[in-house]
Amino acid sequence: MWRRYDAALATRARIQLMSEALTYLLKARPDAVPHYFAFLKACGTYLDPKTRNLISVITKVDAQTERGFKQYLKRALAEGCSPMEVLDALLMAFPTLGLTKIVWAVDIILAMGLPGFDLAALAPQAGPESAALKQPPAPAQEFAVLKQPLAQESAVLKQPLAQESAALKQPLGVWHDVLATRGFLVGDTQHVDCDGRSLFVHRASAKDWQVCDSLCPHQSTNIPHLALQGHRLICPKHGWTFDVRSGDCTAIGDRGLTRWPHRVVKGRLLAQW
Repeated sequence: MWRRYDAALATRARIQLMSEALTYLLKARPDAVPHYFAFLKACGTYLDPKTRNLISVITKVDAQTERGFKQYLKRALAEGCSPMEVLDALLMAFPTLGLTKIVWAVDIILAMGLPGFDLAALAPQAGPESAALKQPPAPAQEFAVLKQPLAQESAVLKQPLAQESAALKQPLGVWHDVLATRGFLVGDTQHVDCDGRSLFVHRASAKDWQVCDSLCPHQSTNIPHLALQGHRLICPKHGWTFDVRSGDCTAIGDRGLTRWPHRVVKGRLLAQW
């Protein structure tokens, strides 16, 4: 915990120093530096905000700038970019990024715990494309030529990929033991940390539960338990407001919290992600 706290302080200090440095340069060279910012602003004039931020995401991955990557990733998602579009952009940039940088970016995405990137959330989007990819390519002769040199590699790859394919077929993820139902009063809401994910759990009646992710869908801000006011949950970053009884967004924003499938088994509330 202290390491994460120290890392957060260090990051905040670097941001402050960068801000001070830019302020200094603007004052020291008012004839030059503003032109650079004007140039950046003018770039992408004819691109929509989603595409512009998505391109910035790729440039930050290429430079392996973690803070910038997180910043523009959140902006791209806020502008309507889907997780699949982010993954496609990374894969399309493979010729210049290479596998190492793509894996670096995906590691950061997974560490951020963005709900939209869960395999459970991606599975419905991957369905039609996956089915289409199973169709053999039209040029039969080219396929026959490729078949022979690739036969041995395919046989080798089939074995290690078998377990991964089986895992991907599970659309709803894994069941997690969230809490004991005993002592949880009807009408109450609790903030719970479970297996690396923060949740808001609400009990509407003896058998009616709601399990919501604590990440705001706007820019994936982790909403703390102190943000809960009665049944209202207010994101501290931009004021998006949610009703914890349903997970619906009731003010400022237009998307609700991610709601996880759940069930009660032998006095324990389980959630699936």
